[in-house]
Amino acid sequence: MSIRFTPKVGRGAVAVTVALGLAFGVVGCGGDGEDNKPEASASSSKTNGSGPSPQEGQSDKPLAELKGPSGLLLKITAAQRDSGGFVTVSGDLKNDGSKTATVPAQLSGNETEIIRNGRSLGGATLVDSNGKKRYYVLRDTDGRPLTTTNFAPLKSGESVPVFMQFPAPPADATEVTFQLPMFSAAGIEISG
Repeated sequence: MSIRFTPKVGRGAVAVTVALGLAFGVVGCGGDGEDNKPEASASSSKTNGSGPSPQEGQSDKPLAELKGPSGLLLKITAAQRDSGGFVTVSGDLKNDGSKTATVPAQLSGNETEIIRNGRSLGGATLVDSNGKKRYYVLRDTDGRPLTTTNFAPLKSGESVPVFMQFPAPPADATEVTFQLPMFSAAGIEISG
């Protein structure tokens, strides 16, 4: 056997092995025409429906409800610290009024860089009273706020999911005050 022949055989063997692996993968993933749905696991409950589970960080009771202008209501449902050094505050902005409400431009704050990116919740802050620090909404490299943006007018009773991302306060700071221009302030607890 020559040295030139050995690498070609090796490459051919690898190609055949890969082709067989892909063929078995396709056969294993393919259906036989029958609808074989997996059985429900023993841990799932039929009474829960499709609602979020406690493991997803959502609870039935919001962390805070802030009232704003024109019947707007911000319901904060989670304030989650992640391993990357951020805190993500999420919830729902609802029009609790009887008329269509426009999300005020003042919620974007007064920084030129954020204002030029459209209506947002870029004016939100977290205040750590013990550490005597205020944390502003983060921005990406193009100056866009890391928050929900470009709000359409909200009809009466309509709500929209929202989020805001902040730098994380120190790990021992679990109680902070959430502030948003034109809304009442509220204390929230950071989890995670």
